[in-house]
Order: sequence, then C-alpha cells, then structure tokens
Amino acid sequence: MRRWCAAVLLSVGLAGVAHAAIDTYQFNSEAERARYRDLTQELRCPKCQNQDIADSNAPIAADLRREIYRMLGEGKDNQQIIDFMVDRYGEFVRYKPALNARTSLLWFGPAGLLVIGLVVIGFIVRRRRGQPAVPLTELDSAQRARLAQLLRVDVAPSDPLKNKEHP
Repeated sequence: MRRWCAAVLLSVGLAGVAHAAIDTYQFNSEAERARYRDLTQELRCPKCQNQDIADSNAPIAADLRREIYRMLGEGKDNQQIIDFMVDRYGEFVRYKPALNARTSLLWFGPAGLLVIGLVVIGFIVRRRRGQPAVPLTELDSAQRARLAQLLRVDVAPSDPLKNKEHP
C-alpha cells in the first residue's frame, strides 16, 4: 500500500514537469544558435520582469523566443531584433538599456549617490575633528568624584582566579 501511495504521489508530482514546453528549434549553424541564445538571455520577459526570456516559462516569453527564431531565419541582425523588441515592449525589455537622455539617471545615478554620500561623510568627519573634546573642567564636583571612583574600580571581577583569596 505504501508503494502504491508513493507511486501516485510521484506521478502527480511529475505531471507538471511532463506538460512543460520545451523549445526545439533547428539552426543552420552553431553561430546562429549562439546568437539565439545571446538574444534570449539579453532580453527581459515582460511578464516575469526579473527573468530573461530564455529562462521564463511565461507564454509571452515563448512567443518572444519564437519571434526571435523567426527573425533570425529572415536574416535580421541582432540590433534589428533588439530594436523590434524595444519598439514593441519598450526599453524595459532590455537588461542593459541604451545610454540616452532618458536612461542617464539609471546609468549614472548610483555613482552620483555614492559621491554625494562620500562628500557628506567627509563634511561630518571634518566637523567632528574640529570640535574639541569635552574638558574635565565642565564637570561639577559630584561628577568628578563619580568619574574618579569609576576609574579606580578593578574591571575584571568575573575572573575567578583573581577574586579568590589564597590562605
């Protein structure tokens, strides 16, 4: 009975894998296959948004792979295929967007924030370096007595060898 239950669970678990679509395309050369692989890894799935279309199982990713295969068969170069996808789905479909006025913040924003952060840290350090330490003269007599008492106390009372009295 246990074997039968295990077999049923295994078959139910593998049922989803059996229905997964696998793209099988015939290419004229290994270079064309490499171009296809590069293009599908360079373009982002519009539905998944965090996967390239090579790794996505979304139906739209399968359509985009089919479209890339069709365009490769027509003899279009990589830039024409990428331009077609950008025209159709927007700049978001590219993992590495082109450098232009609209994407300049995307390319240079992190470096700008880093520079601004370093400048702010520099100002803070410079200001603190110029400030004098708190002198002991600003302490009243009670605070001075407490500080003297704290400085005279032995700091390692948890050490059992030092606290034991020898006979």
